Parts: sequence; structure tokens; C-alpha cells
Amino acid sequence: MAHRRAAVVALTILALALPFLFAGNRFYAFILGITYLYILWSSGMNLLSGFTGLMPLMYAGLAGIGAYTTVNLVMKASVSFWLAMPVGALAAAVVGVVLGLPSLRLRGFYFTLSGLVIQTALTMLFVYVPQFTAGDTGISQIPPPSIPLPGRTFPLTGVWLEETLAVAAVLTVYLVRWITRSTLGTYLVAIREDDLLTEALGIDVVRNRVLAFFISSLIAGVGGAFYAHYMGFVSPRSFDVLTSLNTWLIVGFGGQGTILGPIVGTLILAPIPYLLQELYLYKDIIYGGLIVFTTIFLPRGVYGSFLFYRRTRAAARAAASPKPEVARS
Repeated sequence: MAHRRAAVVALTILALALPFLFAGNRFYAFILGITYLYILWSSGMNLLSGFTGLMPLMYAGLAGIGAYTTVNLVMKASVSFWLAMPVGALAAAVVGVVLGLPSLRLRGFYFTLSGLVIQTALTMLFVYVPQFTAGDTGISQIPPPSIPLPGRTFPLTGVWLEETLAVAAVLTVYLVRWITRSTLGTYLVAIREDDLLTEALGIDVVRNRVLAFFISSLIAGVGGAFYAHYMGFVSPRSFDVLTSLNTWLIVGFGGQGTILGPIVGTLILAPIPYLLQELYLYKDIIYGGLIVFTTIFLPRGVYGSFLFYRRTRAAARAAASPKPEVARS
């Protein structure tokens, strides 16, 4: 237990220190910022896909609700980002619950299909409500977050913005870790394994799914708000179904249903499109090849397969170890 705590503290310190280590190279610092955003998003999606057994294909659309709400409050109503971001996240959570409530009674393929329909509807909304989203043109020149100080305002740019994203990602991982170790987390895993049996035991399946969906949508909205102000530009293509699929692939690649799985998946997959820009003819092949390889040879994901291998070895050692003889009277 002590070794685990030390490893968690070391990883947290490393995550918070990396922005300063990459401060001298803006290209790598930008990739690091995108990686932090996807750690935040994939951890939130993992709460649904990994621990609850639901595949939320509308996830990017909910992130878009959070992004557009925050951007409109900041740019049109001159609201501080730190006040607009919680409002945007709450809007994403409310929209997610309202649109997703009917489908939360569904299971498996039918829930996934309903999520795809909701995502398509949200994408169409982003395109055809230009008063809110500027349509296909998108919204540009989005200012970075800033911290009000006495007599001046300190804009969070460069390394400080990456550090803010690092803090947001770390807090999200800790939040999901805490939830999965709570009573709610126990209920969610039980629902994932057998929702009918869980309901027969007196646990309200729909209520707990709604709560998980609300929290996951809230995280999506927070990520959307940070994404918009980090990139400085958003359009409907920023939050289409491909973004949902990429996030889900990251979770599955790393190992869904684990805390470190989405982090491992993000660290491997998120930087690839940027690091292989010069190999644009082959980067999609490499990206797809990694996913196919993992699906065939590591079906539990990279980190999930590692955990399975370690547990299997521990069980084999325990079975092979000599058992103490019982003293005969």
C-alpha cells in the first residue's frame, strides 16, 4: 500500500512538472496540453464505458455544449472564464441527462445507437444555430483564461495554461478514482456486470446510471471549455462523432474499467497525429495498426492486460507454493 501511494504521489508530481520541462519547445508543449485534455476526457468517459458498461457516443457533443456555452459567456457577456466554465459544464450535464434519460433504460447496442443519434442531433445543432456557434465557420480568437489580480489581469498563456490543464487532468483522475472506490462505484460495477440482478437486489439501476451520466457529462463540459480556450478556435467539427470515437478508443486501448488505463491510452495515442505530421500518408495506418494489434493481442487494453498478467502470475505462484502441513494429533 505504501509503494502504491508513493507511486501515485510521484506520478502526480511528474504530471505537474512536465509543462515546465517542455516550456522551451512550444510544439511539444502544445502536444502535452492536448494530452492533458484527453486524459481529462477519457477519464470521464471511462466512468461510463469502463465502470458502468455504457458506450456514450454523444460525449463529444456534450463537450461542445460546455465549450460553446463558456465561449459565449466569455466573449459576448464578458463573464470571467472561471465563472463561465462551471456554467458551461453544468449546461452540458443537464443537456446530457435530459437527452440521455430515455436511453439510460436501454442496454448494449441500443444505448450505443441512441447515443449516436443524440450526437448527430447535437452536431446538426452546432451547424444550424449560428447565433450560438457561428455555424461551420466556427468561433476564432477565443481568449485564454486569465486570473484577476489587484490592478491588472494575468492571462494564462504558454506554460501556465499547460500547467492549468495538468491540474485539471490530475483533479479529474482523482475524482474518478474516488467515485469508483465509493458506494456509487460499487453499484456502477454491479450494474455493469449484471443490471437485472443488481435491480433484483434492490439497487436503483436507472438512478445510479443517471448520476454517473451527470458526472461524466460534467467532466465532458469542463474539458470542452478548456479545449476551446486552449485552442483559441472551435467549430462543429471539433465535437463530432469522430471525437467521441477517438476518446472511446483511447479508453479501450489503455484498459477500460481501470484508473490508469485511460492515462496510458492517452499517452500513447493522443500525440501520434501531431508527432507523425511529416508521415501524413502513414500516420493513420500506424494509428489503426496499434489499435488492431491491441484488440487482437491485448483485448483488455495495454494496462488492463498488464494487470491481468500480473494477477494470473500471482495466482499461479500461490497455487504452486507448498501448503503448510496440518499437525496430526
